[in-house]
Amino acid sequence: MLKLVEKYPLIVLFLVVIFMLLIHLNIPNVTIMEARNFITSREMINDGNWFLTTMNGEARYQKPPLPTWLTAFSGLIFGVNSLFALRLPAALMVLFLGVFAYFLSLKLTFSKKQSLQNSLILITSFYIFAIINEAPWDIFTHGFMLAGLYYLFRFFNEKTFFWKNALFSALFIGLSIMSKGPVSLYALFLPFIISYSFVYKYENFKRKLIPFLIHILLFIIIGGWWFIYVRIADANAFLEIASKETGNWSSYNVKPFYYYWSFFTQTGLWTIPAFISLIYPYLIKRVNHKKAYKFTFWWTISAVILLSIIPEKKPRYLVPVLIPLALNTGFYIQYLIDYFKNFNSKKERIPVYFNFSLISVIAISVPIILLLILKENITNYLISFICLSCSSIILSFLILKNLFQKNIQKVFYTTVFFMVTLFLFGLPISKHFTKNQAYNSINKLHIIELKNEIKSYSIGELTPELLWYYNGKIKNIYKNDVLDMPAENNFGILLMNKDVEFIKLKLANEYTFKLLDTYNLNFGLKNKERLIRQFYLVSKK
Repeated sequence: MLKLVEKYPLIVLFLVVIFMLLIHLNIPNVTIMEARNFITSREMINDGNWFLTTMNGEARYQKPPLPTWLTAFSGLIFGVNSLFALRLPAALMVLFLGVFAYFLSLKLTFSKKQSLQNSLILITSFYIFAIINEAPWDIFTHGFMLAGLYYLFRFFNEKTFFWKNALFSALFIGLSIMSKGPVSLYALFLPFIISYSFVYKYENFKRKLIPFLIHILLFIIIGGWWFIYVRIADANAFLEIASKETGNWSSYNVKPFYYYWSFFTQTGLWTIPAFISLIYPYLIKRVNHKKAYKFTFWWTISAVILLSIIPEKKPRYLVPVLIPLALNTGFYIQYLIDYFKNFNSKKERIPVYFNFSLISVIAISVPIILLLILKENITNYLISFICLSCSSIILSFLILKNLFQKNIQKVFYTTVFFMVTLFLFGLPISKHFTKNQAYNSINKLHIIELKNEIKSYSIGELTPELLWYYNGKIKNIYKNDVLDMPAENNFGILLMNKDVEFIKLKLANEYTFKLLDTYNLNFGLKNKERLIRQFYLVSKK
C-alpha cells in the first residue's frame, strides 16, 4: 500500500484534497472575509464590475481582483449562489500549493518520498486548510508565489533554461501580486531570497543577470497593471482606500514583536515535530541534505522575523511561514523514518512517543466526546457518527501499533489519514455546533419589501455576511454622523440594537416606526451584535 502511495504522489495529494476539503465544501458557514469576496464576485457577474471592483455598489479596491475573478468564473459555471462553486477555486489552490511544495522539495532533496511527506504536512497544517474559509485571498497569493519561487529556485540553481524559468517565475509572482498586492513578496519571496543568499550564494550569477532583471520587470508589470488602471480610472477612491489600508499596517491590530513566536503551533497535528525541526544544532547533525535543511530553516526564521517587524499582526498572516516550515518539518520526519528504530537516547524517543500517542488519544476520544455533546441529537448524524467513530478507533489503534513497532513511516501516513477522515465524516456533524434558535436569515427581507412595496436602507454599513445573504445592495444612509433620509414616504431601515432608540428619537417628529422583523445571522450560541439587525417600516407622518 505504501509503495502505491509513494508511486503516485500527485494523485495522493489530489485525493487528500478531495476527501478533506471538496466533498463537504458547502458546509462551513460563510465568514466575513469570504462574504466580501463573494459579494464582489456577484457584482462582477451581475453589474459587469470586472476591473473597477465593488461591494454593495461602492468601490472595493483593498485587494486586487484575481481571486475574485476566479471565484466569479466558478460561479458562472456552477452557480453564482453556490457555496461549493465560490469556494472551489480556493480549495483547488490548496492542491496547487501542495503540488508545488512537492516539486520544490524534489529539487531540494531529490527524494519522492520526502517530497510527498513535505506536501502532506503542508496541506494538513491547520492554518493552510483553515485559511480557505477565513481569508480566500491569502491562499491564492501564497500559492502562486510558491510556484514562482519554484521556478526561481531552478533559475538560480540550474545551468540551462534560464529564460524559461525566469518567465514562468515572473508569471506566477505577478499572479501572486494580482491576488493580494505585495504581501507575499514581503512574507515569502524576500525570506526566500535572504535564505538562498545565505546558503547557496548565487554561484555563477553574472550570466543570469539580464534574465533576472527582465524577470523582475515582468512580474512588476503582470502584478501591477491593475493598480495603475484603477489609479487612473478612479483616482479619488483608490487614494482614499490606499491611505486607509497603509495606515492599518501601523495602527490596526498592533501586537508586540514576539506575537508570532508560537508560530509552529499553527501546524496543528505537526506542532511538536515542527518545533523539533527548528532546533538547528540538533537536526543539522542528523539530516541527509544539510544544505537543503539550512535553506528551509533560514527561510522559515527570516519570514517570522520580517512578519514580526510589522506592527499589524494576525494569526492568519503566518500562512507564508507554514510553507517553508512544512519543508523544514519534513527533514525531521524523514530522519525519524530512517533512524527511529536505532534510537538509543530516551531524550530523542520521548517527544516522538508523546506526539503520536497524543494524536492516538485524540483519535480514540473523538467518539466519546461526540456522544457526550450530541446526546439525543446523535440520531440526526448517525451515519457520519458511526463512520467517524469506527475510523477514529481503528486509526488510533494503528498509530499506537506502528509507533511501538517503531515504523514511523506508517505512523505518519496513518496520522494524515486520520486528518482526512476527521474532515470527511466530521464536517457534517459540525452543523450541530452552529445551531441558534434565534437565527433568522436576512434573505427573507425581499419578501417583506415586495409585500409592502418598499425599498430598504441601512443605518451604518451592513456587515458583509448580512449583505451576502440579502443577495442585493442596501444603501447606507448614515455616514460621517450625517443622516441622508430617503425621499419616499414609506421605506425600510435596518438598525443595530444600539442605534434603535437614537434613531427613533432623532426622527420622532417626522416619521413613525413599525418593527417588522429581526434578522440574526449568528449560527452558534454566541451572539455577535454586528450580525443582528432590526428591520423597521418607516413612514412619513
